[in-house]
Amino acid sequence: MVAQPVSPVVSDPYEGDPVFELHRGGKIEVTSSIHVTDAAELSKAYTPGVARVCTAIAEDPSLARRYTWRSNVVAVVTDGTAVLGLGDIGPTASLPVMEGKALLFKEFGGVDSVPIALDCTDVDEFVETVARMAPSFGGINLEDISAPRCFEIERRLKERLDIPVFHDDQHGTAVVVLAALQNALRVTDKSISEIRVVISGAGAAGVACARILLQAGVGDLAVVDSKGVLHEDRADLNPVKLSLARDTNTGGLSGRLVDALDGADVFIGVSGGTVPEEAIARMAPNSMIFALANPNPEVHPDIAHRHAAVVATGRSDFPNQINNVLAFPGIFRGAFDANASRITEGMKLAAANALAGLISPAELRPDYIIASPFDERVAPAVAGAVAEAARQDGVARD
Repeated sequence: MVAQPVSPVVSDPYEGDPVFELHRGGKIEVTSSIHVTDAAELSKAYTPGVARVCTAIAEDPSLARRYTWRSNVVAVVTDGTAVLGLGDIGPTASLPVMEGKALLFKEFGGVDSVPIALDCTDVDEFVETVARMAPSFGGINLEDISAPRCFEIERRLKERLDIPVFHDDQHGTAVVVLAALQNALRVTDKSISEIRVVISGAGAAGVACARILLQAGVGDLAVVDSKGVLHEDRADLNPVKLSLARDTNTGGLSGRLVDALDGADVFIGVSGGTVPEEAIARMAPNSMIFALANPNPEVHPDIAHRHAAVVATGRSDFPNQINNVLAFPGIFRGAFDANASRITEGMKLAAANALAGLISPAELRPDYIIASPFDERVAPAVAGAVAEAARQDGVARD
């Protein structure tokens, strides 16, 4: 007898690590919504009975919402070019995040989703690939795609498809920031039309935060990128930044972030880096600091509290966590409930208002301006407001 070669034992350096153990085998699975127990059930679930359903949908495509999973399933799509704070790590390495997103959709909104990591960074190819997959899904959640490509991808898919397309890095962040700011203003007794806001970061989140704050009534807002304050005279701005420069910075500011913060009421950090304490010390009395970079906020809360009345971060181990999970499950739940063809600006504003309204005036305090992701009221409140806004905006098909 010839001895068979023995495969070498490959040790797993991460075995026993509780984080890795949680991810072992992935965090999601597909399960059946019905059980096939006999030939009669099989003939209805598959051939020949399924042919009747297929024929009906071919004659009336709207029936797919009722007789397939489309009415409650989102494609979570990425190319892995801007994953968390890790950057361009590629599609395969992005999968744990995409699985996590799908898990949160289900846990917090009752929405099914499929993580899809595309080995494709060309905008044309990305749009074409997603558009070709769209018949299988009721909505598209774009995730972790680098700017400025993400803006073009979202715009083109929204124009092409008749289902909700939502780039969460932009709009989920913006919705929760606006909700938290509305309550921070109540705590500090300031008016949204009279404050001056400085946003550090002109990528996906920074642009979307600026846009939703302008819609909500902020009149004095400046956006700062790595080279300074956005203004029309800068020759190095891409089209997205140039458009934003034209709509912001009514005070004509120039210079760096530290200059823009002088006298500002609100700092919103969505870019990383570190803001020196002497800069935030120059902000207006009763200022608000939202330092949202992860894992290291632009201003550590201990330092921020020396100068600001309200402090928020993106971390769960400090009060006032600005977390996208407060928004996207409820937004898609509401869009699906209304059978919305798209997600409008009105639906995003409604989501923010619903989030802010979860905390009563009696409950508001500097360390409690936004609800916890584990508050069971969050997703239903957001979903209801979004569905109603969809009807008001004329995009509901329910």
